[in-house]
Amino acid sequence: MNERKTKLDKIRAFVAKMPSLSTTVGKVLEICSRTDTSPNDLNKVIALDPVLTGQVLKLINSAYYSLVNKVTSLTRAIVMLGLNTVKNLALSTAVIRCIGQINKSKALPNKHFWEHSIGVGVMAKLLAAERGLPLAEREEYFVAGLLHDLGKIPFGDEYIGVLIRAKQEQTPLIRLEKQYLEIDHEEVGAMIASTWKLNPVITDAVCHHHAPEQAAPEHQGLVATVALADFYICLFDIGYAGNRFPDGEQLPTLLELCGLEWSSVVKLSEIVDEEIRKAEIFLQV
Repeated sequence: MNERKTKLDKIRAFVAKMPSLSTTVGKVLEICSRTDTSPNDLNKVIALDPVLTGQVLKLINSAYYSLVNKVTSLTRAIVMLGLNTVKNLALSTAVIRCIGQINKSKALPNKHFWEHSIGVGVMAKLLAAERGLPLAEREEYFVAGLLHDLGKIPFGDEYIGVLIRAKQEQTPLIRLEKQYLEIDHEEVGAMIASTWKLNPVITDAVCHHHAPEQAAPEHQGLVATVALADFYICLFDIGYAGNRFPDGEQLPTLLELCGLEWSSVVKLSEIVDEEIRKAEIFLQV
């Protein structure tokens, strides 16, 4: 028990020192949580932050959105993308920037970690489309997938041994985290989500993507979709976040929660790589 407490204290200290999300992003999240927010309200906040303005315009004009005409006005970008999408763009780019400042992990190199994370985000968004969800909701799935493994960042060098064991024993990583570290990345993810005040649905994806049935009932569809996307990306070795052997026993439950067949998931393999390539713009902003 003392060993777990020591590890928890070390991780809490790491999380406490993590850079906070920018004030602008905090305001963006706050404004978008109100029911009466207009594009103009959001424009006023983002326009005060030249970096974020540049990021939003770079993203909307990238292959990720495949627009015909170039958008040069922030207001127009917000109207075209919608409040929720702009909120998610702001959050995604802010988190990637923060993690880039602190993740010097030998266990999970930044480049491979984000390749995995972007892969899960892209796949979650494609699965949301497969489930028939409206366009406006799909971006939330991308962000939830992108951020699902945040809890792995604070682990130190002792994590290398756990990753090696996971590969040798061909066992799902989360089981070995619990066994050898006495704390898993979902529990650590909960600390980060709380520190950064991430919204309840993203928080559930970060904290329950290995057990979607533990998420709030209204979030289980999204969390199961992220879990299914994670399963696929791990299975096909896209990027690297340490989990080469996802839990096959969980697959029927995930498919049932998502209302999908495995055949329709595999069918998406034709477009996954291309969509990941487009989404890598998030690493360049």
